[in-house]
Amino acid sequence: MEESLLELGTMLLIAGMGTVFVFLTVLVGAMSLMANVVSRLQPAAPDDHVTHEEVAAIAAAIRRHRQS
Repeated sequence: MEESLLELGTMLLIAGMGTVFVFLTVLVGAMSLMANVVSRLQPAAPDDHVTHEEVAAIAAAIRRHRQS
């Protein structure tokens, strides 16, 4: 028996959406795995503390910029 055009379209729709769903699921899993691996291999970032002098210099630069 010959399949109708609607049945063929429905089968193509299901196959296409299923393929995209599987691909995106694998992509999310791979990205999560890579994020875990990178976070374990990357050394911890040092705590950068901004001194009062740096804050004062930044504030002065902003004030001067706004005046011009």
